Amino acid sequence: MDRHHSLISAGHWLRSHLGINRIGPVLGLLAVYGLFMLIGPDSFCSGYNLETIARQSTITGMAALGMTMVIILGGIDLSIGSVIALGTVAIAALLQAGCSPLVAALGGILAGALCGLFNGLLITRLRMVPFIVTLGTLLMVRGTAKGLAHEQKIDAPITWLNNLLAAIGPNDPQILVPWGVWLLVVLSLVVGGMLRYTQFGRHIFAVGSNELTARLCGVAVERVKLIVYTLCGLFGGLASLMQFSRLTVGDPTVAVGQELDVIAAVVIGGGSLSGGEGSILGTLIGALIMTVIRSGCSQMGLPNWVQEIVTGLIIVLAVTLDRLRHRAIH
Repeated sequence: MDRHHSLISAGHWLRSHLGINRIGPVLGLLAVYGLFMLIGPDSFCSGYNLETIARQSTITGMAALGMTMVIILGGIDLSIGSVIALGTVAIAALLQAGCSPLVAALGGILAGALCGLFNGLLITRLRMVPFIVTLGTLLMVRGTAKGLAHEQKIDAPITWLNNLLAAIGPNDPQILVPWGVWLLVVLSLVVGGMLRYTQFGRHIFAVGSNELTARLCGVAVERVKLIVYTLCGLFGGLASLMQFSRLTVGDPTVAVGQELDVIAAVVIGGGSLSGGEGSILGTLIGALIMTVIRSGCSQMGLPNWVQEIVTGLIIVLAVTLDRLRHRAIH
């Protein structure tokens, strides 16, 4: 019994004095990056590779902004990878039809937001379990993307959208990273500020911590859920814009399994699948950790299965630490 109380006291001390929830993901990123600095090739630390890591993290990071809110809410969205695919198809189809790049981009973002709204309506109006709902819409949205594209890639004319996530050329060294990365930074600040300083952000945490208590305190739980799932879809649409910029085509088969990367980024960054916990900074660090692992393994010539094992171990470790932390608290 004394040992149990000691563990609880230690857990509270770590949380209150060391801020372990905040520094844990940062320490993990530094450890992973430092490891590949030691055992990887010299090219791993080059400026070009750092830019590549930033670009590769942007798609997952953009979608993870919405997923962070969903997981804090105590929900899940398994359809986000399919939403990204649908968005690329919508953007390419609109460009091919002669629409302006801005209209095409807005069309892809709107398609994602509508998918999120549909998920939210099913979850709130029919009171269905988010896991089951989004597992079903994962297939529905993917099928819609394939149908719209006639099960093939859609070629689109070259526009400024293709430069959002393209490598920095010799004419634009002053911006350091592509415009898509800067867009992710700005939106991260907006969402992080919303979660921290607004009433709506507090309501998201309240619903995720204890839905019944939040309802008794006057929080419009269904409305909060509907907005959050719609925002998750919207950020999926933004991620599809980044994906289109990288591929330059509309591809209905892209981003298969991307939902796992997005969810893993949130969990590795300190988000709790039980709800009520999570941060935008932690999520971005989680996305960077996975990208650094992929980059390091690739530059060392390691096969994909090694990368998958390492990433899986990190996810399991993150969830295990989350469970141990909750046991220490309770």
